[in-house]
Amino acid sequence: MRGPSGQALLIGFGLATAVDLGSLAVGFTPGHLVAKPLLMPLLAAYVHAHGGPRLLIAALLCGWGGDVLLLSDAEPAFLAGMGCFAAGHVCYLVLFGKRARRASASHGAADQGSPVVGEWGSRARALRLPAGYALALVVAVASLWPGLPADLRAPVAGYSALLTAMACSAARLGAVAGTGGALFVLSDMLIATGVAEWPQLPRPDLWIMLTYIAAQYLLARGVLRTPEAALPTPTGGGPVPATP
Repeated sequence: MRGPSGQALLIGFGLATAVDLGSLAVGFTPGHLVAKPLLMPLLAAYVHAHGGPRLLIAALLCGWGGDVLLLSDAEPAFLAGMGCFAAGHVCYLVLFGKRARRASASHGAADQGSPVVGEWGSRARALRLPAGYALALVVAVASLWPGLPADLRAPVAGYSALLTAMACSAARLGAVAGTGGALFVLSDMLIATGVAEWPQLPRPDLWIMLTYIAAQYLLARGVLRTPEAALPTPTGGGPVPATP
């Protein structure tokens, strides 16, 4: 369904974003407490109004759960919030994997006659991004490890690996989703440096929310721009209906 309702939801998401970021910029905590829980439900409703896949909606609602839990400073709430975001990353990974496999299959027949050297070159290029993300993951976790509380080290390392895999997978959908994945990594890295008590930018919550909101929006837009219905089937048949 496209039309005024979807547009109104996007405007509502924009207004909630403005209130949240504006509140953080001026230190108005009540505004942040009201606006933050509205962000992901509005974005999820916008995705639903545009016929987006259920896995995308589920990922955004998992993000909403994490957003609400992280309004508390208690460590159990932090761990539960991390679990919600991890569940969202799993939804993203499954969704991105399905989309990327279908897109790859649609180009498979055309590439069958390519020279072996060309195939090796293509594979090498395809490995650059995962290798870069893997290196960044190792460096980040190793750098943060000494400053993290002992009981958070393993959960943060595991979550970071899942987040990195999601961001790398998002790039397979194109530049929009890929940028969203990278911003999600940046946002969570800002959170982790705060937990590890690294020096912070002024108004650290503002930068965390700015990168996080942009990440979720770009991931959603990246998926909506590559609808499953537009991707040919592996057998070269007609379009496949989009997942409701």
